[in-house]
Amino acid sequence: MESEQLRPFRVCVESGQYAAREALREFLDALRPLKLDVEESGTIELVLAEVLNNIVEHAYPPSQPSGPIAIECAHRQDGLILKIKDEGHAMPDGKMPLGELTPLDVELEDMPEGGFGWFLISHLAKDVRYARVGHENHLNMRLAVGTS
Repeated sequence: MESEQLRPFRVCVESGQYAAREALREFLDALRPLKLDVEESGTIELVLAEVLNNIVEHAYPPSQPSGPIAIECAHRQDGLILKIKDEGHAMPDGKMPLGELTPLDVELEDMPEGGFGWFLISHLAKDVRYARVGHENHLNMRLAVGTS
């Protein structure tokens, strides 16, 4: 079954408890014309959920005011080009985490709470770049899905 052409689109939500869920639903709905298979949809959902949850948790922590999160998407032959922007706190030292897998051969009480998200993002997405531009965080990536 051949997929249709997908026009560029934008999903905007306000950070908060249900921001990731709402943005994911809107984003996946907008991708329907591509007729992606389960694996491709799962990759998109996993990567975006990790990114959005990090924004909600760290860029706009619950003790701070909420703010906008925007996802721009364009479809090219080599996949989906995503540009994710927010006005929350910058990443520590203005850099993305390395995305290395934390050692798992430790006692249960010594296991890290997080750290797996950036590992997943860096291994499932391509060309991942972060920059702080003025008062905005810009995270750009390519997901090699819906390729022709």
